[in-house]
Amino acid sequence: MRRTAAQLPVRQHDRSRAVRPRVRAAALAACAVLAAAGASGTVPGPAHAAPAARVDNPYAGAGVYVNPEWSAKAAAEPGGGKVAGQPTGVWLDRIAAINGTGGTGGTGGTGGTMGLRGHLDTALRQAAGRPLVVQLVIYNLPGRDCAALASNGELGPTEIDSYKTRYIDPIAAVLADPKYASLRIVTAIEIDSLPNLVTNTGGRPTATPQCDAMLANGNYVKGVGYALDKLGAVPNVYNYIDAGHHGWIGWDDNFGATARLLHQAATAEGSTVDKVHGFITNTANYSALKEENVAIGDSVAGRSVRESKWVDWNRYTDELSFAQAFRQEAVRAGFRPDVGMLIDTSRNGWGGSARPAGPGPRTSVDAYVDGGRYDRRIHVGNWCNQAGAGLGERPKAAPAAGIDAYVWMKPPGESDGSSTAVPNDEGKGFDRMCDPSYEGNPRNKYHRSGALPGAPLSGHWFPAQFRELLKNAYPAL
Repeated sequence: MRRTAAQLPVRQHDRSRAVRPRVRAAALAACAVLAAAGASGTVPGPAHAAPAARVDNPYAGAGVYVNPEWSAKAAAEPGGGKVAGQPTGVWLDRIAAINGTGGTGGTGGTGGTMGLRGHLDTALRQAAGRPLVVQLVIYNLPGRDCAALASNGELGPTEIDSYKTRYIDPIAAVLADPKYASLRIVTAIEIDSLPNLVTNTGGRPTATPQCDAMLANGNYVKGVGYALDKLGAVPNVYNYIDAGHHGWIGWDDNFGATARLLHQAATAEGSTVDKVHGFITNTANYSALKEENVAIGDSVAGRSVRESKWVDWNRYTDELSFAQAFRQEAVRAGFRPDVGMLIDTSRNGWGGSARPAGPGPRTSVDAYVDGGRYDRRIHVGNWCNQAGAGLGERPKAAPAAGIDAYVWMKPPGESDGSSTAVPNDEGKGFDRMCDPSYEGNPRNKYHRSGALPGAPLSGHWFPAQFRELLKNAYPAL
């Protein structure tokens, strides 16, 4: 999964969530969808359980689906049994993934043959009468991941109609089956897409022709709006839009612009903000959850930590403070005041022997920040198969103010991209940010990529990475 460093030189809050007054309207709209689907004969099967009541936080009081395909791979690795029972996201990153494929998917990759119905049927068995969350990653926009190569998709920049009719509509039809009405279905909507339109377009040093094209044709905004509208019409679906991460969106010229662009998408193609339950940050990324040794208000010898090379005038040093602040910014941009946040903690633990025990020396602001930060990446913009990373906080409901859950949306052990050019029929290119020898680009200020060697195509199982994540887990296993 591509992750972009931002440019130059946002703030923070707390959250109290009211019961959502939009629930009744959403439920009524969804009933119409179900009735129409039933009349057309496209929703087979009886209702196996009573519909789940709409809730403020879908993770509260619920179990979360364990993907048996990922679980089997994890359990087969030395020590992997300690985490094989953890819930992870199911990535619907190709049209073929809806019905099941024999290969792996895109950046997240389901890594097996189960289709969407197979996962949902398995989830019903796992639920055994209790509330259960199923996490789906909706990830197949036309011109997908316009600022990278490792996670390019199957649809060309202009194929918005195929995205709607061949991808979103079939997913919505499956999710609307009354058979699955008792499940709480969380959708992470189109990782990377909208933030790319903010940071990688126009006259910015990080701009790419592909992102400029997607900004001009509007198909990212149209696609996200369409997905929110169709999926959000199903009463037990909870949509969370991807909002990047602090090392991408945490600069002043990215923060508010991203919230406003997400609002534009949320009100496009018939959607409304009522169909957005919240946002997800750090998806498939490595940003530390909490930097306890470095705070944005710290200073050394009269110099703010924001002046350090690592922080580089960002307003945030970690993902929790960013997510809480972005939620508040989204409300200012027009989203409902009760939206929630998810944080992907699948690979941001940064434990092991290299984890600092306390603040760095106060000899200089750079020494202080570099000596105390948990995130050991060479640069905050490095995103591909990062060496030294570890499993982060285990999935957990309502762990902090404003946060619906910590989740493992990216299945640990699935590659971000291949270390070398690999011929393939999955539409994936070779991104030099996955090459350990690469010296970088403007997005990471020409630092080394920090990537592990020997990585396979994105979404394919990468045993060496999984074992490193186990070794460096924090909290430790």
